[in-house]
Amino acid sequence: MTAITPQQMLEKKGESLGSSEWILVDQEMINKFADATGDHQFIHVDEEKAKLTPFGGTIAHGFLSLSLFPVMMAKSDCPRVDGVKMGVNYGGNKTRFLAPVRAGKRVRGHFKLLDLEEKRPGQWQQTLEFTVEIEGEDKPALMAEWISQFFV
Repeated sequence: MTAITPQQMLEKKGESLGSSEWILVDQEMINKFADATGDHQFIHVDEEKAKLTPFGGTIAHGFLSLSLFPVMMAKSDCPRVDGVKMGVNYGGNKTRFLAPVRAGKRVRGHFKLLDLEEKRPGQWQQTLEFTVEIEGEDKPALMAEWISQFFV
């Protein structure tokens, strides 16, 4: 992991920043997410009923795939802005769930810097393109533009 200044990060606008390690999305993770969100739709938690669907088994919630953003960023080779005191989520644009993540599949994130601007002295807002790749599949699970702010 490389530590850079906000100005050096700004120079990377439009570039791919890096990728994360692979993360296993297993049935236990899906079940825990269902419990945390109250979304117990059978395609996520009932392995027998889900076998009868076009998915052929249980699939992760789309929001579970999206919620992996922080861990994927933490386990990535993306450069980090040095001296960040705090970071906060600000919102998202153009989130699209493109393909299901079947239980037992591995996924990884890819990050591209779309925008970075200093809103106030020491307060930066960045927009990243976040793509979740499913191992062995052509279509990504999702693509989103994620906006966050960090303070140095």
